[in-house]
Amino acid sequence: LTDIDIDSHGNYIHTLAIRNGGSNNKESTSQQRRNLVMTHGYFTGVGFFYRNYRDLGQVPGWDVYAIDWLGMGRSSRPAYKSRRSEGEDKRISHAEEFFVESLEEWRKRMGIDKMVLCGHSFGGYMNSVYALKYPQHVEKLVLVSPIGVPEAPPDLEERMRHGYVPSANNADDKPVRPSMQRAFLFRTAMSLWDRNYSPQWLVRSSGPFSRRIIDWYIGRFTMLTEEQRRGMAAYSHQIAILPESSASALGDILRPAAFARRPLVTRLADVKVPTTFMYGSHDWVEHTGGLDVIRRIEGRVPTQLYRVPNAGHNMHIDNPKDFNRFMVSEMESA
Repeated sequence: LTDIDIDSHGNYIHTLAIRNGGSNNKESTSQQRRNLVMTHGYFTGVGFFYRNYRDLGQVPGWDVYAIDWLGMGRSSRPAYKSRRSEGEDKRISHAEEFFVESLEEWRKRMGIDKMVLCGHSFGGYMNSVYALKYPQHVEKLVLVSPIGVPEAPPDLEERMRHGYVPSANNADDKPVRPSMQRAFLFRTAMSLWDRNYSPQWLVRSSGPFSRRIIDWYIGRFTMLTEEQRRGMAAYSHQIAILPESSASALGDILRPAAFARRPLVTRLADVKVPTTFMYGSHDWVEHTGGLDVIRRIEGRVPTQLYRVPNAGHNMHIDNPKDFNRFMVSEMESA
């Protein structure tokens, strides 16, 4: 574990490095080593890949890195200033540039020419934007349940404003009228979201109850032992209560319900690198978004989609055995 300086203002990217690419071999060179770079999702950090490092770090010839996004995890936390008052385009571009350019500066400082980029959820979104801008440095994209792929339904804002939600038992996806209390909560959540209030803000504002919120969240990982859940909860709480920074950018990038303001489904039609999608078998992020992208790029760049069995959105935690197996296959075929 180390912190890599990325500018002259004291900013750094917290980095976990597993050098298994022959760096101790006198005959090896940086060109001979292959690089896997893993980026985490929202509200998490490099620690959430702890069930994957051992298997991935043993692939011969590969160096494995995991980073905390600038302003998240244990990376430095510079002030993030939203540009939502300057219009939608500037708001989005500023937020994406904040993350993409910090990743590019990290790559330069690490001396990495090409890398396989594996990003989970929010990390998948940002890795995609990076690959569209810097394809010459991306050997392959592995998008693990990426958010922001599909177009939002045309009535999304109306549904959210009035608290309407689709019924799981309604094949026609007709909205079910909620209670007045739920409608109020939805409108409040929309207002806070659009003003860049983040879930971390909620945790920090909860004072002595903040750890209970984290314990509830981590408690959903029932496949872990009690000791493992305690460790993850302690780690998650520690990074959640650190000063606010780029977590507030989420509202600049996503609309409510995790739909992107600039959906990837059309943008990835221009991707120039091999692209693989991976979803859990009971993932809340619909795999149909990945299929839609595949239909647009198939035949132009290598592409495929995996469904990880017995896993939800955090498949790297839910079912590390199959997730790691798929990842090793992607590394070996890169």
